[in-house]
Amino acid sequence: MKFGIIVFPGSNCDRDVLTVTKDILGATSRLVWHQETILDDLDIIVIPGGFSYGDYLRCGAIARFSPVMSSVVEAANRGQKVLGICNGFQILTEVGLLPGALIRNKNLHFICKRVALRVENNTSLWSRNYQKEQVITLPIAHGEGCYYSDTETLKKIEDQGQVLFRYCNKEGEVQEDDNPNGSLNNIAGITNAQGNVLGMMPHPERSAEKLLGGVEGLALFQSILF
Repeated sequence: MKFGIIVFPGSNCDRDVLTVTKDILGATSRLVWHQETILDDLDIIVIPGGFSYGDYLRCGAIARFSPVMSSVVEAANRGQKVLGICNGFQILTEVGLLPGALIRNKNLHFICKRVALRVENNTSLWSRNYQKEQVITLPIAHGEGCYYSDTETLKKIEDQGQVLFRYCNKEGEVQEDDNPNGSLNNIAGITNAQGNVLGMMPHPERSAEKLLGGVEGLALFQSILF
């Protein structure tokens, strides 16, 4: 199993993902500069968090035009696994691999803290190492993490089980008070209809070592190794 981690100007979580996949999981993993277009050697493509191109215009709006993204879209359409974390989630919506959009947080402030999430679906290849409705804690760090879509799209992704993670309280209750950014239906992570593409705002790579305060993000990476 070989990971490829896309690096844009402004990416800042690429080394974090490399450390988790290569040093902790022992998988083959390499950094992929955004001008590369040959991704045939990769099994899993990760678009990490950060501020690609300084988040000018709109988060992910410039990164979508990088040469590598055409290859990522082609790979995803062939069934290759693609994971977008934070800014990566924003980029995946920009290129149309995931429905909806990520807009400004409801309070218009950048948020950096640990939040509780409920695992909504553990039948996905991304979440099979979790239990359904398990409550986990992961860090978030974003200013544009509010998930938004039209009513029809929202109903479709809910009905099809595409919502994998939802913001909640420590007891697993989904309430408005526990929604850090105003996302519709407290959505924190979704897949495409085929299930091979996942976008999520929380950072699983930042919760993969006890030294960092928890290992609940590690199960996501372990899920896709099988």
